Amino acid sequence: MKPAPFDYARAGSLEEAIGLLAAADGEARPLAGGQSLGPMLNLRIARPALLVDLSPIEELRDVSEDADGVTIGASVVHAAIEDGEVPDVTHGLMRRAAAGIAYRAVRNRGTVGGSLAHADPAGDWAPVMMALGASLGIRGPEGGRSVDADAFVTDPLTTVLEPGEIVEAIRIPRLSEGARWGHYKLCVKPGDFAESLAVVVRDADRGHCRAALAGPTHAPILLDRVAGLIAGADGWSDALAGGIKDAASGEIKAAGFADAEDRYAMNVHATAAVRAAREAFSR
Repeated sequence: MKPAPFDYARAGSLEEAIGLLAAADGEARPLAGGQSLGPMLNLRIARPALLVDLSPIEELRDVSEDADGVTIGASVVHAAIEDGEVPDVTHGLMRRAAAGIAYRAVRNRGTVGGSLAHADPAGDWAPVMMALGASLGIRGPEGGRSVDADAFVTDPLTTVLEPGEIVEAIRIPRLSEGARWGHYKLCVKPGDFAESLAVVVRDADRGHCRAALAGPTHAPILLDRVAGLIAGADGWSDALAGGIKDAASGEIKAAGFADAEDRYAMNVHATAAVRAAREAFSR
């Protein structure tokens, strides 16, 4: 397949990119790594009138670290995180997540901001950022704003981004030395999108405990009841595992996952939550 005809512009600055997107009246799409948008163009699922290439914009690749965390530009590629080129303030969680995305060729070009903005329901970064309590810096014609990661994706392939807005950076809080995390991704084969992906972060020193779940049929969700069980537990036990599985099942059904009536799919999601939690307690 070949894409439908479109115009192409290379933006030399963030302001120029926003201006081009805003002027297109919703008919333009930003192009970062192209690993998600490219196939959609070829299959003609996406038919923008204009592609605005963000790759020349150096500020979208900036990384800055301070005592409270790290801010990474939206155009930072997955491989840079996997290879440790970006300070990992999460004690390995970000490197684990990056290394599990697709294949190395994809990770060399795919970007963190592009993945989040694409909002594939089985994508890797949204549940990680939700569990970490990260936030996204957004820039548009009306200026900048910050959105919590758990409020960014609203539906499959849908975010809070308005026409002309792009993800500028992601702010990730620093985990304390005693923090523990778990990350469990179930794929049919390595490199595939997740059938289920669960992430648990427990940082008692900061009073932070979160569990997030993603699957192919629904926007990622926070599992608040699961997080409550984990926060209140002194250690791992069969009883805790059973409680987490029951709580996860209930929260998945309440969220309206399309496969919630499928017993196999439900068991997969609930088991993913249990295994991510177990890893968090085993560290």
